[in-house]
Amino acid sequence: MVDMPTSRLARSGKLGKFAAQQAVRNARLRFDRFANGGEADRQAADAALLRGVDELVGILGSMKGAAMKVGQMLSVIDIEMIPRSHRERFRTRFAALRDRAPSVSFERMRPVLEEDLGRPLGDAFAEFDTEPVAAASIGQVYRARLPDGRAVAVKVQYAGIARAVRADLKNLALLLKMSKPVFPGFSADAFMDELRLHLEEELDYLHEAATQQELSRFYAGHPAIMVPDTVSELCGPRVLVTEYVDGARFDDVCSQPAAVRDRVGEIVFRFYIGALFRDLRFNGDPHPGNVLLTPDGRVAFLDFGLFKRMRRDAVELEREGLRAAMEGRAEALRDVMCRSGALRAGSVVTAAELLEYVYDASPWTFDDERLTMTTEIAGGAFMVVADPRSRDFDRMRREDLPPEHFFSRRADFYTFGMLGQLGATANWHRIAREWVYGDPPATELGALDAAWRARHHLGP
Repeated sequence: MVDMPTSRLARSGKLGKFAAQQAVRNARLRFDRFANGGEADRQAADAALLRGVDELVGILGSMKGAAMKVGQMLSVIDIEMIPRSHRERFRTRFAALRDRAPSVSFERMRPVLEEDLGRPLGDAFAEFDTEPVAAASIGQVYRARLPDGRAVAVKVQYAGIARAVRADLKNLALLLKMSKPVFPGFSADAFMDELRLHLEEELDYLHEAATQQELSRFYAGHPAIMVPDTVSELCGPRVLVTEYVDGARFDDVCSQPAAVRDRVGEIVFRFYIGALFRDLRFNGDPHPGNVLLTPDGRVAFLDFGLFKRMRRDAVELEREGLRAAMEGRAEALRDVMCRSGALRAGSVVTAAELLEYVYDASPWTFDDERLTMTTEIAGGAFMVVADPRSRDFDRMRREDLPPEHFFSRRADFYTFGMLGQLGATANWHRIAREWVYGDPPATELGALDAAWRARHHLGP
């Protein structure tokens, strides 16, 4: 159990202490480099990196809020600057923030729960397991049973988390400075901008409950996708009660045979990316902790705190840009990006450079062949955008991607980060053409989805 700090001073103090320790460690490394050099230097640097990662995971886990969200994001992307021999440990340690984060004692959570319920715990639930089944950045999840016998998941916000999140948002500059020694050359600006824009939305559980209920009813009867329904009468600003879903966690799915991983990967791709173009809305928080493989073979999607609805004209611009890129029409692509506001007035980025940038950032969309996603492929594409050393970063760093388009790019990167961890194989280009061009279904899952949409009179 952890005691979560909520004041700006306490939270910045934790990060400041870590930054100071890193400065001392770096000074020691410089001395060792001078005294020893060679292999000893490399081993010392690797050891320092791993110590830094371990300490940072511990700090972010105890802080929760925006600070912990950064660690969860890092668990999805394979960072190229991390030595290859240590990448799996790096990913596993940060994944702990997603699946095995330090929990807060129920004594601290119970007042929040009962205050939102407006009644004692025993009056609302027939059974309530006080041991959390999940602990995340904003709240913890418990298993319970209603008086009518239904098993439910109860997500409760940490006491004081809203204050902690706002403190984190004010400490962003320190967080960025602190990250440099651990991830040399890594630009976390996109992460920080995302947190500024959207983390506050995650604090409103009533809004999330309404979104999840809408999606649960929308996907009712879908052959591959399910969203657990909410129990509206028990939801409040800081408490979210939903159907409980039994299923295999993402890490367990990663060890399944290739056919299972490929199927789950395609469902994840269709849910997180296809929904933008087909339904003008999508879940903006694709990460492994929000995915379960149910016993009947469907994939259950959880957590709708970060959910984006797009204007039709904005989606049509995205579709138009994808078509231009797929067809190699560089000037048309540049025209779309100018009209969307992604290129500032007077930008010197050429049409050919833009086309190269789009190919580099999303190669799986344009290659018309079966491709097995790996963490290296997904991480490499992400670093094209995020690494200040890349040519694409240098070309695009002065441009201004509109928030709604940044949100969809973020979903794209993290979705393929997940597919890389699964090692899923598909012709992603052919699947994407279903919603970019309206092509016939490219797979069996696509045919099942098309039939379901036809029965419900939904667009292709």
